[in-house]
Amino acid sequence: MKRNKKITFKPYNQKQLFLLPPSIEDFVEENHPVRTVSRIVDEVDIDPLLAKYKGGGTSTYHPKMMLKVIVFAYLRNIYSSRKIEEVLKENVHFMWLSGMNQPDHNTINRFRSDKLQGVVKEVFGQTVELLVEEGVISIKEVFTDGTKMEANANKYTFVWGNAIKTSKERIKKQLQELWDYTQQVAKEELEDTSPSEFEELDSEKVKETIDKIDQALKDKPVKKK
Repeated sequence: MKRNKKITFKPYNQKQLFLLPPSIEDFVEENHPVRTVSRIVDEVDIDPLLAKYKGGGTSTYHPKMMLKVIVFAYLRNIYSSRKIEEVLKENVHFMWLSGMNQPDHNTINRFRSDKLQGVVKEVFGQTVELLVEEGVISIKEVFTDGTKMEANANKYTFVWGNAIKTSKERIKKQLQELWDYTQQVAKEELEDTSPSEFEELDSEKVKETIDKIDQALKDKPVKKK
């Protein structure tokens, strides 16, 4: 009788305790573009930005952190403040960039709509031009079903890795159109200040779903409803 070979799995334990807490620094590749964005913003003179702060009152998020997060989010084709709030809690690169700070979408949107007028556009543009020149990213037009998206929508996307260099004139045109789109998104989101939060799911419904998945995995018929 033929015996089945023993199956060996790699260790998996979500509640594994570490003798020393892991550093988030270890999860960010040494040459990842997020480090380039961080380095550029660290060297930027933010005195014009600091001048917009009145001082006093409660503490506020550091403007360099906020600026880094927004610039990198745009480079990842993320323009919604709610989406930025989300990746700050779920994406290790954003967690590293923000130093584990988690501003909500209202804070993010107020910052880019108020404090960053005339600042982030310049920093973002210069950062993009540098990354394009280095061949790290390129900006490509997005096509949907063979048709160009409307001019007032986000029709450009950043593509990473081994990018084809593009003329500076074309980049500036693309960046201006993309910037106009981000401003439109920010303006619309200023009108929606409701908090982002998860509601608790019905435990019975969760159990029913698990049972259905178990049946499907066993090749048993599952009611479509």
